[in-house]
Amino acid sequence: MDVSLQETETAHGPVPHTEPAGMPPPGAPDIEIARAVKPRRILALAEERLGLSPDALVPYGHYKAKVSLEQVAALRDAPRGKLVLVTATNPTPAGEGKTTTSVGLNDGLNRIGLRSTVCLREPSLGPCFGMKGGAAGGGRAQIIPMEDINLHFNGDFHAITTAHNLLAAMLDNHLHWGNKLDIDPRQCFWRRAMDMNDRSLRNIIVGAGGTANGVPRETGFDITAASEIMAILCLADDLADLQWRLGNIVVAQSRHGVQITARDLGADGAMAALLRDALAPNLVQSLEHNPAFVHGGPFGNIAHGCNSVTATRTALALNDVVVTEAGFGADLGAEKFLDIKCRHSGLRPDGAVLVSTVKSLKMHGGVPKKDLDNPDADAVRRGADNLARHVANLRRFGLEPVVAVNRHPGDTEAELDTVLALCAELGLRAVTADHWARGGEGTEALAEAVQEALAGPPPEIQLLYEDAMPLAQKLRTVATSIYGADDIALSVPSARSLKLYEAQGYGHLPVCIAKTQYSFSSDPNALGAPTGHTLPVREVRLSGGAGFVVAVCGDVMMMPGLPRGAAAERIGLDSAGWITGLA
Repeated sequence: MDVSLQETETAHGPVPHTEPAGMPPPGAPDIEIARAVKPRRILALAEERLGLSPDALVPYGHYKAKVSLEQVAALRDAPRGKLVLVTATNPTPAGEGKTTTSVGLNDGLNRIGLRSTVCLREPSLGPCFGMKGGAAGGGRAQIIPMEDINLHFNGDFHAITTAHNLLAAMLDNHLHWGNKLDIDPRQCFWRRAMDMNDRSLRNIIVGAGGTANGVPRETGFDITAASEIMAILCLADDLADLQWRLGNIVVAQSRHGVQITARDLGADGAMAALLRDALAPNLVQSLEHNPAFVHGGPFGNIAHGCNSVTATRTALALNDVVVTEAGFGADLGAEKFLDIKCRHSGLRPDGAVLVSTVKSLKMHGGVPKKDLDNPDADAVRRGADNLARHVANLRRFGLEPVVAVNRHPGDTEAELDTVLALCAELGLRAVTADHWARGGEGTEALAEAVQEALAGPPPEIQLLYEDAMPLAQKLRTVATSIYGADDIALSVPSARSLKLYEAQGYGHLPVCIAKTQYSFSSDPNALGAPTGHTLPVREVRLSGGAGFVVAVCGDVMMMPGLPRGAAAERIGLDSAGWITGLA
C-alpha cells in the first residue's frame, strides 16, 4: 500500500489536534493528564476514523468497544497496510518509554496525514500494583480511558485466568474421580494462574485435608501473562482455531508416558466458551483521539510479548500504517515477534523503530541511577554498545531500524547529539522525539522518517532458524546469534525433556526463551553488550497449544513477587471516588 503523504492527505486529510483547555503541564501525574482530555465516543470515532459502522462493534460503555468477530472475519482478506514494529534497547530503571513512543509515533503519523492505528498489549495487574506501573503510555502520549485500561479493562485477563483455572480444576477432578486416563500425579504439568504478583504461590500443595479434597500433589501458580492460554488467545486466527489450540494443551503425562491434553479431559469446549468474547480485539483511543487496538498481554521476558494476531490483522485491514510494539528489548520482544508471531501468522513487518534514551545508554555505560542526571556524553558513548548490538540483531532479521531517541527532561543537547552521531556512524537514521512533553507534535520528525523508510523496498525478512532444526540447536542459535553467548548449558531434566518433545512430534516448534529483560545474558547486572557468557537453561515447558517450547533460564520467575514499597501502597480513591496514585 502506498503511504505517500500527498495521497493520504487527499483521501483522509491531516488529523487536527487542539490542546485541551486546562491541560496539566508536562511532568504532572499521567492520570491527571489523561483525565484532562475528554474521550470521543468510541462508536463515532470508529466510524469516522476506521470506517466501521456501529453494528461492527460491541460497546463496553461510551469509550471502549470490541470489534465483533464477524467484522474481524469480514476483514480477513482485505488489502493490508504497512506494519511497523517498535522495539527498544534493554530496559533500565531509567525507563525507555517504548509504549509511550508507540503511542506518540501513531499520533505523529496521523498528524502528517497517514491513516494509522497503534496495536498494544493489555496491562497486567501484577506490574500495575507492583513495580513497573501501568502500560497505557505516559505524559502527552497515552491511551485512554487510562484507569479502565490499566484496571480490569474489558475482562480479557479475567477470562483467560478463569479458563486456565477451569482446566486445572478439571485435571484435579479427573484424578479424584478414578483417574480413567491413568495420569501420573507426579507428572501433572498444568499449574494455576492469577493476574497478580504473589511469590507465596509459586510452589504449593493441593489436595491436602483428606480424601474428600482430592489427590495431594505439588503444583503452583504462574502469573496470567505467562499462561499458555494468554499465548493461545494472542496467536489464534478465529474461534475454531482457538478451540483447536486449547485442546492441544498438554497438561500431564500418564504412567505409560502418554501425553494427556485438555481435549482428553473434555475441557476445550468450556474453555473456548469462556474465551469467546475475549478473542475480539479491543478498541480505544489516544489523547489525540487516534484509534488504538489494545488486546492480549503476554510478558516479553517470560512469554512471547506481542499483542494479538486478530488485533494486528484487523488494524492492518483498516489503515495505511499500523504501529505495534514487542515486549522489552529487541533481544526478547523483537526476536519472539519475528520467530514466533510472524512464523505462526504469516505477518511480516515493513519497518522497525528502535527506542532508546540518553539516560538508559548512560546506565549501560556504567553510570549508577543516582548519577544519571549528571551530563556525561562519554558514558553515552560507552553505553552505545547495547544499542549497536540490537541494531545488528535487527539487521540479522532483515530490518533496518529508525532509531527514536526518546527525549527526557534534563537531557543535554551534547548528549542527544552524541547519540545521533553514534547512530550515523552505524549508518542509521536517528531522530530525537519529544512526545512525552508534546504528544504527536513531538514525533512529526520521527513519523516522517518512518514514512520515508516505508516508501522504500520492503525488507526481506529472514527468521533466525528453520522449523526442522533440533530444539536444543534453536536455543543455542538464539543465545549465540542474539545474546552474544558462547553456548547454552542445559540442565539434565531440560535436555531429557527436549529429546522427549522431539520424540513426541514437537521438534518443529519454535522456542520462547524466558530470561531477564535487563541484559543480553541471564545476569540482570551484566549491562551493555556482554559476550562470552553461557545461557543456563534450568527448565523447559511444552506449550503444545500455543505452538512453542518455553526455556526458563537463569533466575527468571514465572510468578513475580511484589517489591518493597509496592505501587499498590500508593493507589486508592479520593472523596469523590476517583482513583488516585495509578501511574
